[in-house]
Amino acid sequence: MTLSPARAPATGVRRLTTTLYGYSFLDDFVLLYPVYALLFADTGLSLWQISSLFALWSITGVVLEVPSGAWADAVSRRRLLWIGPLLTAVGFALWVLTPAYWAFALGFVLWGAGGTLGSGALEALVYDELAHLDAADRYARVMGRARAARLLGTMASAGLAGPAFALGGYPAVGAASILACLLTAATAARFPEHRVKPESGGDSWATTLRTGLAEVRRDRSVRGALLLIPAVAAVWGALDEYTPLLVRDIGVAEATVPYLILLIWAGVTAGSLLSGPAERLGTTGLAALLAGAALALAVGAAARSVAGVALVGLAFGAFQLAEVLADVRLQHRIDESRRATLTSVASLGTELATVATFGVYAVLGAGASHSTVFAVLAVPYLVTASALARARAATARP
Repeated sequence: MTLSPARAPATGVRRLTTTLYGYSFLDDFVLLYPVYALLFADTGLSLWQISSLFALWSITGVVLEVPSGAWADAVSRRRLLWIGPLLTAVGFALWVLTPAYWAFALGFVLWGAGGTLGSGALEALVYDELAHLDAADRYARVMGRARAARLLGTMASAGLAGPAFALGGYPAVGAASILACLLTAATAARFPEHRVKPESGGDSWATTLRTGLAEVRRDRSVRGALLLIPAVAAVWGALDEYTPLLVRDIGVAEATVPYLILLIWAGVTAGSLLSGPAERLGTTGLAALLAGAALALAVGAAARSVAGVALVGLAFGAFQLAEVLADVRLQHRIDESRRATLTSVASLGTELATVATFGVYAVLGAGASHSTVFAVLAVPYLVTASALARARAATARP
């Protein structure tokens, strides 16, 4: 039966979104997440060796982030999306079969490389496919739900890691993680891709990178949209790593901490799901959202209570929502041929700003409580909100 013109786009959108949500869930459904630090310690690694592994992971992402985005604009994005999880699967297999420092290091390099192949390429593929189906206006809603699917994958993996470990130890957890990577790759192979792929004589990834950066320098609106992403995403992304310490400091029992962390994640998930309706906020609305979230973060952290933790979850949900909206602003402003490149540049900015936030937290935390540091680090969001409000006022002037 031939689909009518009206039904064909709807069917295409449904195929795209179903694949995206499944891919997003499986990509974060890794049972090794909650226990890989324990694996390193049980193998006999010292604290500095474990820290060096984390640093190597971050460095791999920083080095490969932008080149991989430019590569995604020069070749098939779908191909990179299924190659990435396969690299991660090889890394996990090394960890389980050959538990040694060199294997852990190589595994982190493969994991970091696999992650960068999908960073930028995924957003670019989804946006261009929606545009192909005359549904680009759904991008915010679709990506918000995809982020919610990732959070569900993370929570599900945390819940199943314990039983799997009790059943078969690290080999069982590792095998489940490898299987999840293989399923992620198989799901990625189902992504539609109607973008015209460059011919062999087309621009190289280096040329694509140069032209993309030239667009950033030339177009002020692109530059502002690109800088907004790390301004919104970096600080709360770094603070998320310290939330267990913040929660424990309010005096609850250790067994209660995971439940309050789950409360915060619920706020983040809600923020993801509100992305579609919130796209109508505009610049002024986004500034108000960031300012309100900054106040909720500061007040919630300073309260040192369960109600305060709920406020932190509300703030994180608003930051997640603002992060999706910032990505939408960037995607609307860049050209298809450089979409993955510039999205990766924004991701690189986020990673660098996140590392800087870790450093600031370490300095402030040496002489202040976690609640105080959380409250102080709400200030950058007030600065960002003020900058957005001033930019909106400037464009409103005749």
